[in-house]
Amino acid sequence: MATLPVDSRVSARTADFITQKHRMFIGGRFVFAASGKSFPVYNPATGEVMAHVPEAETEDVDRAVRAAREAFDHGPWTRMKPSERGRLIWKLGDLLEQHLDEFAELESLDNGKPVTVARAADVPLAVDMFRYMAGWATKISGSTLSLSFPGDFHSYTLREPVGVAAQIIPWNFPLLMAAWKLGPALAAGCTIVLKLAEQTPMSGLRLAELIHEAGFPEGVVNVLTGFGEGAGAPLAAHPLVDKVAFTGSTEVGRLIVQAAAGNLKKVTLELGGKSPAIIFPDADIDKAIAGAASAIFFNQGQCCCAGSRLMVHEKIYDQVVEGVSQIAGKIKVGPGMDPTTEMGPLVSDEQFNRVTGYINSGIEQGAQVLAGGKSAGDQNQRGGYFVQPTVLAKTTPEMKVVKEEIFGPVVCAQSFSDSDLDRIAEDANNTAFGLASSIWTRDLSIAHKLASRIRSGTVWVNCHNVFDASLPFGGYKQSGWGREMGEEALRNYTETKAVTIAL
Repeated sequence: MATLPVDSRVSARTADFITQKHRMFIGGRFVFAASGKSFPVYNPATGEVMAHVPEAETEDVDRAVRAAREAFDHGPWTRMKPSERGRLIWKLGDLLEQHLDEFAELESLDNGKPVTVARAADVPLAVDMFRYMAGWATKISGSTLSLSFPGDFHSYTLREPVGVAAQIIPWNFPLLMAAWKLGPALAAGCTIVLKLAEQTPMSGLRLAELIHEAGFPEGVVNVLTGFGEGAGAPLAAHPLVDKVAFTGSTEVGRLIVQAAAGNLKKVTLELGGKSPAIIFPDADIDKAIAGAASAIFFNQGQCCCAGSRLMVHEKIYDQVVEGVSQIAGKIKVGPGMDPTTEMGPLVSDEQFNRVTGYINSGIEQGAQVLAGGKSAGDQNQRGGYFVQPTVLAKTTPEMKVVKEEIFGPVVCAQSFSDSDLDRIAEDANNTAFGLASSIWTRDLSIAHKLASRIRSGTVWVNCHNVFDASLPFGGYKQSGWGREMGEEALRNYTETKAVTIAL
């Protein structure tokens, strides 16, 4: 049924989990799909099937939603003291930390990312998210209000859980995105149906086992595996769901909004990006070059906030672009389980074809390849979904590679000569997206002024891809609605109720 990649570095525990018969988690029980259907999960480093998981469809979605509804309306979860909820969330973080190496291996095998990166970033950040949100469980409160209305009244507000939350997560950071979604919803007292990405379900299924082990009441968290059309669409449209949280492409985000419109569900969306990295002549050039390279090549470029538009002042353009190209050429591309690998394969054959298609489009429209740029045929000789880190120069705003999100290790370099910050900001904002940006300068005046002019949810100065559980993350324009992480995320999962009593 499953073929485990031959790799001596895979632990026996990870191997045992991958080769078992996988089940979803509904109503506190591990179950197969009602139809009995399953679908294959591929190792992106080899293109081979490594597991099969249940294919959830409408009946499974309905069972999961009804389990969450029952748990919210009649179960012990909503009557539980906030401190008790907090202890359970913290325990989940502890269990995850105890299995850190196992989850790092699962992420690497399933997603393709280097196991060293998953071990240092993905899993610890997920642990931190659960612990951070565990602390918030006891701090969600309302306020007392003074009224100007004639008479004597006592008025106050309550912040209450929104209800049943449908959460649909992407494949680029499977475990971390699950933590981003689950943490605040659990802290607020919601119940959840979590739909995993069909490309990368392994860490989410293992997390379901830890949720069960931690002792969460039945139906509080339900975990489904399936495709967008068969499971994601009926979940977003289900009339017993109160809230939908989605992370993924802008195109699918639009479909989520339409599906949620039936009963006017609350919706939050964390979508695509086309983030600029803007480098000024006074920047620490060596740090800026290294930072710009990391901004686009981290996680194989499969980051919604990747610094995919490199905007460099003409005085240092050649130096910076050459430096980024040199770094790109030295990055070791290989299987994620190889501890010397610096960049793994893309997640799937579909993503491989998408990224290489964009590279070819850029070349056809006149972009100059300074590093990488291999075609699909050249790269597919490895047997997996590998694409070289690619630097495209001489790109222009009308090119497809500059306008659209590629979601791969491809950076488009452009120069600017204007010192007018309004004009620079206008160029940086010349995109349908507004998720993130980075500014590289020693001049704090430039940094603060430009940060206020750029329309993006995150602005990094002299850094890129800095994340913390306390930092809100989300976008302007077509990069989404609402924010993940930080106190802001709790707003996604609470309703405010005003209470007024005549004295």
